[in-house]
This record gives sequence, structure tokens and C-alpha cells, in this order.
Amino acid sequence: MYTITTADQTQLFVKDWGTGRPVILISGWPLSSDSWDDQAMALAEAGYRVISYDRRGFGRSSQPWSGYDYDTLADDLAAVIQQTGVEGVTLVGFSMGGGEIARYMSRHGGKSVSKAVLISSVVPYMLKTTDNPDGIDEAHFFNMTQDINEDRAQFFAGFFKSFFGIGLIAQPVSEALIEWARGMAMQASLKATLACAHSFSTTDFRPDLAAFKVQTLIIHGTNDKTVPVSMSRATAQAIAGSTLIEYEDAPHGLFATAKDRLSRDLLNFLQDSNSAAHTQP
Repeated sequence: MYTITTADQTQLFVKDWGTGRPVILISGWPLSSDSWDDQAMALAEAGYRVISYDRRGFGRSSQPWSGYDYDTLADDLAAVIQQTGVEGVTLVGFSMGGGEIARYMSRHGGKSVSKAVLISSVVPYMLKTTDNPDGIDEAHFFNMTQDINEDRAQFFAGFFKSFFGIGLIAQPVSEALIEWARGMAMQASLKATLACAHSFSTTDFRPDLAAFKVQTLIIHGTNDKTVPVSMSRATAQAIAGSTLIEYEDAPHGLFATAKDRLSRDLLNFLQDSNSAAHTQP
């Protein structure tokens, strides 16, 4: 098994597929690198080196008691970048993974990064406050925590239906795929599940956005019930020169519900050589 060792000796499980210009895929909560397999295959087959890893506490990585704040998670990403030896890497973060990118760009100066992609991202700030009126009420996250503590498996059964846009008429993914996602979520430790939920719901990334000095693509579904599209609209306004693509009526889990379109959009962005993108030293 291929692992990266972080500063506090946590072991991160890593997939490293293909050869070529590097791309690092960062998964969302409460999933693992397996959620990226469709996109990883498409990018590797198109001639890219695709690296994905399980966040600490999730998937096949170690399950330490601490380190679920975004400073530590960004340091974990830095360890992956350093120990895989990549330069000119494109960082792609889904949902919670967008936060790792934002914090890495500010905390580590975007070292070795040439492009960034934020998909259904929690950036810039999920929590509703007086200066963030478009955020989500704190009560929502409190109730989510209570439900996870009461019956985590049952919570995820309902969570993933909304995550993938399942409704009375809409069935964008199969029941088998929902069970696959729930199985991934249940691999994580309870501690990591709760601590990361707290981190993505309360961390204010607005100060981090000025650190994005590379070409940035933002993708979000307009019918996302997990992270409102207003988050990405605010991010697009804050990151100079960024591009926002909205998937009309699409839910949160775009890696599955719009997997072919998402792969095409990622490839188009990676192949775009007409931008002023540059690798941050």
C-alpha cells in the first residue's frame, strides 16, 4: 500500500495513476479517494499523472485523534505535494476539499501549484453570521451532529439521497451507488467524521482567497442542497480572473451525477494553454 507520512506520523493512503502533468484530487466529506475514480481514470487515460489520497481519519488512512482543523489538513496536502515530488500541479478539491486548497494557498503560498479547481466547494464560509447572511444556520449543523451521534449509518442513508439529488421523480444515480457512498462514509472514524464536519461548517476561508494567484475554475450545481451555489458565486467574485461554471439543476455530488461532463470540463481546463496561469514558487 502506498502511503505518505505526515509531520505527526499519520499515514495517508495514496493512489498515483498515470504519467504526465500532475493533478491532485481532494475528496469531500465524508468520502475517500475512491469517489474520484471516474475522473481519475479519465484524466490518467488522457495523459496526466493523477494523485488522490484519503484524508486523515477517512478511507484507508490512519485515524488519529487530532488534526482535523484546516491548518493541519493543509499541511497534510503539503506533505503529499512534497513527497510525491510534483511541480506545476493542478489542485482539484470537491466540497470539503476546496477548503484544503484555500488554506494551502494561503498557509503554504500555493507552492508548486499552477492551477486550482473548486467543485461544489464549502469555500468561502458556510456558517451564517451577521457578516455572512447567505450562510447556513448553526442549528442545521448542530442537528446534523446530533443525528450522526445517534445513528450514523441511518443519517448517511438520508444524507446521500439529498447529496445526489434523489427525489420523487429525479433518480440521477442508482441505489447501489448510494450504498457504495455510504460504505465509504462508514470507513471513517466517528471522531474524524464529527471533527471534519465542525471544521468545514465553521472555518472562514474569506481571508484565504487573496492567495489564489493562479488560474482557478469553480464548478457548482444550482440545485445543490448540501452546499448552496451562493458559496461558489461569492468565491468567483473574490478570486480575480476565476471562471465559474454552473450546472443547471444539478445536485452536490457532481462526480457521480455529472461524471462525464465533469471529466470533460476538467480536461478542457487542464488543456487550456491560453491563460496567464503560472506555477507559484
